[in-house]
Amino acid sequence: MSKIQHVAVVGAGRMGKAIAIAFAYAGLQVKLIDAKVRSAQEFVQYQQQVEQDVAQELMLLSQIKFIQTTQISVIQANIQILEKSASIQYLKQCDLVLEGVPEQHQAKQEIFAWLDSYISSNCIVASTTSTFLVTDIAKMISHPERVVNAHWLNPAYLIPLVELSRSDQTSDQVVQVLKSFLTTIGKVAVVCNAKAGYIVPRIQALAMNEAARMVEEGVASAEDIDIAIRTGFGLRFSVLGLLEFIDWGGGDILYYASQYLERELGARYSTPKIVRENMRNGRNGLREQQGFYQYKDLDIPAYKRQVLQTFLNRIETSGLKPEFNIANQTQ
Repeated sequence: MSKIQHVAVVGAGRMGKAIAIAFAYAGLQVKLIDAKVRSAQEFVQYQQQVEQDVAQELMLLSQIKFIQTTQISVIQANIQILEKSASIQYLKQCDLVLEGVPEQHQAKQEIFAWLDSYISSNCIVASTTSTFLVTDIAKMISHPERVVNAHWLNPAYLIPLVELSRSDQTSDQVVQVLKSFLTTIGKVAVVCNAKAGYIVPRIQALAMNEAARMVEEGVASAEDIDIAIRTGFGLRFSVLGLLEFIDWGGGDILYYASQYLERELGARYSTPKIVRENMRNGRNGLREQQGFYQYKDLDIPAYKRQVLQTFLNRIETSGLKPEFNIANQTQ
């Protein structure tokens, strides 16, 4: 399988447009294909609306200094909006097709049946769905070995992460080619198996529901909960991953905290088997030089300095670093 050169995004909804902008910003020509059959007049109106939407997004990106105003026209020129039937010749030479139609089984089944008639057997097919497993998508199209889910996080042109979800049938080469391609356009690709929720949505749903539950229970105001997330939880986990943080503080601490929270708040806080096993086998993290990660060959003092330096950089960037001797200054 050669490198990816010809890219199409099918479906020009919010995600489709954002992905097209990400590719175009990286300097790639990308075809944004209308997933519906329209009359000539309807397509002209649709095309104008999509172009207007893209222009508005790019203007916003220039206002926040992500791009320069001189780059807007270059990015726009890299995006071509095609009517469904007019895209057929291009689809035949595509190396990568990303599907972004509505999250409805019939809509997806219809678009994949249509694509299957035109794309080559070597074309990588990536659905951007967050609610259909890759194993479900693979049943809708021939050559399931080239099918993968590629879950982008909104806004797709800003958030670096793309979660690639593969099935047992997905070719290792397909995963590697797509991962390498995304890396070349400045994205960070991770791979997970065909399980509901991928990585981020699964963790995110738990956290958001718990935050809503705390408002419901009168634990704190919505404002104070969000301040706590922005200045504590979110800030911390922008530096240390969740599992890395378990190792940093100690898996045994999580174990005992979970035991307490389960007694007080219910089974959703029960301790995972892997945490119990790590604790039983002396794999609690940094202080034992093993946990979810191995630290035996790591310069731990240097690692700690690096983490704390990154924390400081985040705090300074957020305008949250306290002033030295501020108590005396205010007396």
